[in-house]
Amino acid sequence: MAAVLAAMLILALATQSVMTYVSQQDLREREADLLRTGQAYAQAIGAYYESSPGNLKRWPQTLEDLTEDKRFVGTRRHIREIYPDPMTRSANWGIVRAADGGIAGVHSVSTAQPIRSAPIELDNLALPAASRYADWQFVYSPPPASTAPRR
Repeated sequence: MAAVLAAMLILALATQSVMTYVSQQDLREREADLLRTGQAYAQAIGAYYESSPGNLKRWPQTLEDLTEDKRFVGTRRHIREIYPDPMTRSANWGIVRAADGGIAGVHSVSTAQPIRSAPIELDNLALPAASRYADWQFVYSPPPASTAPRR
């Protein structure tokens, strides 16, 4: 009887350590997915902003504007679909507003603590050190306007 209890205790401890590892691995994968998805949103917002017809650049008013940009004769798609937030697994994103009220970026609404807490450098994004996933803001920053003198 004691041997069976000891074996069950060992099995329970082994299962617990395996589950902790699997859970941590899942969190790492979702965190990496958040970085990829956030970067894709920032690039799509940048493509929308930069392709604005005329001289006046405009920000998207909704995330759906990124999937169907109807400012042109044919519909343009800057992103394939509205991707869910990998951390909350919902389509609800925190929105970073531009000065004109449009969307300049997105962020997760998760208040969980990230595994990576140091600053992160992505292609065109620099994310500061974060204490929660909502601190990572994926924002498109337009290049500074040229100030070259006109002749």
